[in-house]
Amino acid sequence: MLSLSRHAARRSAIRSWRAHHSAPLQLNSVTEQDLAHFAKILPPSAILSTLPPSSLSSEDLDQYNSDWMRKYRGTSTTVLKPKTTEQVSEIVKWCNERRIGIVPQGGNTGLVGGSVPIRDEVILSLSNMSKVRSFDSVSGILVADAGCILQSLTDYIAPHNHIMPIDLGAKGSCQIGGNVATNAGGLRLLRYGSLHGTVLGLEVVLPDGTILDQLTTLRKDNTGYDLKQLFIGAEGTLGIITGVSILTPPAPQASNNVILALPSFKNVLPLYEIVKRQLSEILSAFEYIDRASYDLAVKHGQGRALSDEDVEGAECFVLVETSGGRREHDEEKLADLLESLLEAEEPLINTGVLSQSPAQFSSLWALREGVTEAVSKEGKPYKYDISVPLSSFQDVVDGTREHLKSRGLLGDHAVKYVVGYGHVGDGNLHLNVVAKSYTPEIQAALEPYVYEVVASHRGSISAEHGVGAMKTHALHYSKSDVSIAWMKKIKEIFDPRGIMNPGKVLE
Repeated sequence: MLSLSRHAARRSAIRSWRAHHSAPLQLNSVTEQDLAHFAKILPPSAILSTLPPSSLSSEDLDQYNSDWMRKYRGTSTTVLKPKTTEQVSEIVKWCNERRIGIVPQGGNTGLVGGSVPIRDEVILSLSNMSKVRSFDSVSGILVADAGCILQSLTDYIAPHNHIMPIDLGAKGSCQIGGNVATNAGGLRLLRYGSLHGTVLGLEVVLPDGTILDQLTTLRKDNTGYDLKQLFIGAEGTLGIITGVSILTPPAPQASNNVILALPSFKNVLPLYEIVKRQLSEILSAFEYIDRASYDLAVKHGQGRALSDEDVEGAECFVLVETSGGRREHDEEKLADLLESLLEAEEPLINTGVLSQSPAQFSSLWALREGVTEAVSKEGKPYKYDISVPLSSFQDVVDGTREHLKSRGLLGDHAVKYVVGYGHVGDGNLHLNVVAKSYTPEIQAALEPYVYEVVASHRGSISAEHGVGAMKTHALHYSKSDVSIAWMKKIKEIFDPRGIMNPGKVLE
């Protein structure tokens, strides 16, 4: 099976995924009658379909039916692109009555198959809902349509000296509604916390078409159940987020970063303790990159932060960012930190490079953010976004590599690299297995092995990417039977006909 062609291997992976989600959902396919009804709600340009009277081919819908990694693929015949919450409501109401499955789709940048159909559900794209509804430059509260692209929101509030509390590598494509629906983490969580804290209110279309308007701009509201929290991270299985109210922090007046080369992973945690203590309130990121991740990023042109001489002998790297109110103060703190690290009797680092300009600042971040792209350029990535104790990061990566080696799968014929990088500040490790192609053998070797390792550390099988379709079968490794049972009860209350993003999160 290892000799499968690239396309045959991809088809095999898709078949395996569909077989796992083969239980009958008792949902109906979109018909010409349904299209006629949708035409009463939306203009012709907002309906894309392969059904008559439309003349589109299945290839025309490929970007909606396939995920970003081209690992998951559905067979939807129809994509609807509403522009208003009322249009979403009318569409959902009809689909609920007709029992047609709906897959809400934002920028489709997810990594767990959560935003593409399993079969032929209708795809409801939020891309046309892209208006900023309001922004208060005093409070920093932004209210926006769910389809607003994260980078566009960043650019919108920048002149008002505010930033978005979330920053992702896919910020040029991902949408704020999808960010909230998946409770995306990203690079700023250490400083600004998760979306469970920064999202103030939501507007959601429920599975029966009812509009739940909790789009408050209040920071304090202690009146009963906080229903919005149910939709943050629910991945569109309880309703469709159409509007978001979010608290944006003031833009830092000075941002600096430094990349540190470490001789050993065992130095990461003591280094983190020192960095937290010395940088204190201005610390905004502490990112870990193992040597293999660094080398791949450099190989594929994502930047070169250190000279060959500085890299020599480094087992891993740490990127530290500061965000403060006065550049001179922050630079002095960073300089003092570097000096104390390099002059210690037993130095925790080999060397460090401090950015000296905005271009160098961006270059250092490009190195860290570019690891994801580099991995995809190198081969077919199996991505595991997990939470484990910080002390276990390297053990998990090394253990996975040895496990694959014991199965005869380590080498250019199968798995080329096993790498790890992530957010030390919140215990999130991105374990990436880079293979020549997706094959059943590699899949079987990785699962349930990776999930069992996570469970042994009482960790999470998904730190920030979500469950989607990829991890529904593995939910029990992170959630107890009682927790899963109550999740299913909540799903049944909100969506008794099972139309909302079927086959995702819960089996």
